[in-house]
Order: sequence, then C-alpha cells, then structure tokens
Amino acid sequence: MRENLTSKQVARALQVSESSIKRWCDKGVLPVAYTAGGHRRIPLSGLIEFLRASKQELVRPELVGLPATTGRTVRVLDRSAGQFCNALLQGDEEVCRQIALDLYLGEHAISSICDEVFSKAFDDIGHRWKCGKVEVYQERRACNIVIRVINELRSFLRTPNADAPVAIGAAPQGDPYSLGTTMAEIVLRESGWNASSLGGNLPFTTLSAAIKENRPRLFWLSISSLEGEDDFLSGYQELYECFGLDVAFVVGGRALSAEIRHEMKYAAYCDNFQHIESFARTLYSIK
Repeated sequence: MRENLTSKQVARALQVSESSIKRWCDKGVLPVAYTAGGHRRIPLSGLIEFLRASKQELVRPELVGLPATTGRTVRVLDRSAGQFCNALLQGDEEVCRQIALDLYLGEHAISSICDEVFSKAFDDIGHRWKCGKVEVYQERRACNIVIRVINELRSFLRTPNADAPVAIGAAPQGDPYSLGTTMAEIVLRESGWNASSLGGNLPFTTLSAAIKENRPRLFWLSISSLEGEDDFLSGYQELYECFGLDVAFVVGGRALSAEIRHEMKYAAYCDNFQHIESFARTLYSIK
C-alpha cells in the first residue's frame, strides 16, 4: 500500500485528468503535502477522506495499493458480517480488506463496523468453535487478520490534534486477547482522541505505571478472559482507588458478568464500541 501518491497516480486511479487533481489540491478539497522541490504528494489517508466526502469513484484502486474491487461493491452492514466471517475462516485476507474498505468508503463509522461486522463475525466463529466446526488455528488466524485490517483503517484516519485528550487502554493479565482493545483504540481515534492500546495480558502494576506516565483523560480495560476473579477485582480496585477520581475508567468485554461488575467502580460500562464512542464524546468531541 502506497502512503504518499503523486498527482499522476491519483489521476490514473480516479480516471480523471491530472489538472483536475491539481485543482482539487489547490482548492483544499484534496489534502496535499509538498516535497522540498515543490512537488505535490497526496497521502493515501487524504485520498480516502476525499472519496468518502465527494462520492468520487475509485476506478483503479490497485494503482494505490488497495484491493482491485475496492469501492465497487455496495456493502450493507447486516449482510457483511456473514461474508466477513466466511472470509476469515478461509484465511482470505484480501476479501476481508475489501469488505472493511467498502464499508468505510460507504461512510459507515468504524464503531459500527466493529460492532456489526467484526464482533458479530467473532461471535459466529465462537459459536462454531463450541460446535466443533472451527479449529483453534482458524480463530487465531482470524484475530491476526482483523488486527491487520484495523491497522490499515487506522492509517486512513487523521492524526489527532495536538491538543487532543489522551486515552490509553489494554487487556489485563490473564487475558491474551488484544482484538477488543485494538478496536477500542481505533474507535476513539476516529472520535479525535489521541488513543493508544497497550496490548493484552498486562499486569495492573504496569497499567498503573502507564497511567502515571501518560496521564490520560480516559482509560479503558477490555476483558475477554479472566484468569482469577478475586485477583482481578483486587488489582482493579487498587488501580481505581489510585486514579479513578482523575481518569474516566471505561470497562467492557464478554468476561465481565453482572456479578463482577457489581464489585467494580467505573465511569462507564460499554457492551459495544458504539457505546464507548458515545461516552467518549461526552468528554470530548472534534472541533
């Protein structure tokens, strides 16, 4: 995937004249940067932003490093989850990329894509695994594919403003799954936050150090698996007592039962990514 494109490359991909590209750049419609020699360079993220806003067709997406049929298929969220799940189980990363990019170019929010496609696909994979229809390697491969797809979507987002509030999050010790916390990161970044996922399987001692160093306005914890409820609650309570008055704690994940949540204090419990997006916007929204 090419990150910076010439006017000629973009013109060929859109099948328009190079003069049109230069005109759009000069008007500020198409984001552009300039080399030391004064040559235009169009970031791929800027081109994607332009496509979402203008409805311009990407005729030859392969020229900018995207799947050849990107933007040519109208994707509907409620039908995409099954298609995405099947592609994941087959290990077809190109189809997964295409589905995600088509939805994003169709102006679907990343939070909706995470909830209605990514999460539903993994719910289906989990159900098939319980029925003995899916191997563990297929589920792990699927996780890796989705994380790469999310990282590609992340590259299309604007860099957070210099004054954007900081958010950090992770999965706690005993929870090796980093997919939930990776999705939380990209959802918050689309909402304008300077958000960073620290990954999975992190002890509370290092999460405490991370909060002290980064001084976030929001801290999220994605809990997909619990190693020991008592140890988790003890570590979480200590972390919250240290920082809960200054930092908005947001928790979520399938391992958080109502009984466990009853023992916890937090600013928000979010059972999907649209919820965390909505809560984050009560604290901060893009100007």
